[in-house]
Amino acid sequence: MELSREWVTVRASIVLTFAVAVLSIVVGLLHISGVSVAGPLSPYIPEIVRQTVGFTGTLTGFAMLASGYALKRGYRIGLRSTAVLLPLTGLQGLLQVSVVSLPLVVLSIASIPALIVNRDRFTRTYRPSTTQLAAGTALATALGYGTFGSFALREEFTGIESIVDAFYYTVVTASTVGYGDVTPTSAIGRMFGLSVLVINVATFAIALGVLLTPAIEAQLSKALGKMTQRQFDLLDDHVLVLGYGDLTEPILEELLERDIDYVVVTDDERHASRLTDRDVAVLAADPSDVGPLETARIVDARAVVVATNDDAEDALAILTARQLNPDVRIVAGATQRENVDKLRRAGADDVISPATLGGHLIVDSAFGADSMAVAEEIMDDEGLDVADAVESGRDGTPDGGQTESSD
Repeated sequence: MELSREWVTVRASIVLTFAVAVLSIVVGLLHISGVSVAGPLSPYIPEIVRQTVGFTGTLTGFAMLASGYALKRGYRIGLRSTAVLLPLTGLQGLLQVSVVSLPLVVLSIASIPALIVNRDRFTRTYRPSTTQLAAGTALATALGYGTFGSFALREEFTGIESIVDAFYYTVVTASTVGYGDVTPTSAIGRMFGLSVLVINVATFAIALGVLLTPAIEAQLSKALGKMTQRQFDLLDDHVLVLGYGDLTEPILEELLERDIDYVVVTDDERHASRLTDRDVAVLAADPSDVGPLETARIVDARAVVVATNDDAEDALAILTARQLNPDVRIVAGATQRENVDKLRRAGADDVISPATLGGHLIVDSAFGADSMAVAEEIMDDEGLDVADAVESGRDGTPDGGQTESSD
């Protein structure tokens, strides 16, 4: 995708969402503090309404930030939440009826068409783990216990007259702030207050750890160009792509199209970072070292693909891979034709020479042959389909044929 096209499509939706979020927070804070320029409709909207909408507008802005992050990651839940929040921010801007809120209204309205146009681009599904669901449920249950319990025992407290007061007391107690404006007046109230404190503090600590740790770990792993330990533990029957070269992207596209799990091991930090941004499983390390291949669970791998721009490095990676897993199928790409036999002797089951394949294709096409038909014929005759070679990695079938033509 070209950069200019991205900016008028997906990136436009994401940037507009973040802009609305920031503007909603700023405008809300201005109205809460009373720093705003009254608009023409100000006399018709009570002050309490404007202050309330300013407060809720700030909260909506923070929610919009979360939606923008989800959009950036391509999640459909981000699309749905943004579709709900954009009209809400526009309505809040109207009710704030001030000059500073007008840009918020305009930007919210302008963001809706961009979101509609790009709705099919956000397809990822967010599935929280069972532990995360349990932590969220425990947190909601603890807050409900404190809120409804303190409201039921409001006669035992000073300052609790409504359910809002009860919720306020629960949150303040759980956060251990304890302003002192709500206090128990009896032994029952004090015992209940202690239970709210213990239950909610413990629940908050556990829930925040469970809910936030995966996100923090993912960000650290992204910055370091590494997979998380949980991702490593789940690897099985996958393909290891060792190194990064000109053939890597076509290989990854083919594996993705065939729904084959894979991991890229490369010591090129720039490419590792770019692949991580695309949610590709990457281990930033030397693919010829024993440690990284063991970490990437080569013993459980279906196949190994080695195709960088340096045949010498490929040979070292093949030797290491063959040493660690003698039975794994290894397919390599030779940059130079004279290195085909060397890579095979290093331990590769099949060696593909793009130069040979390209030569066949160009010459046959020059004499009027159908390029697609020629390519398919060469692939069938020479056994050069990497993904097919990968598919046969554990079924005991013979090698896919000689890759370097003898013509």
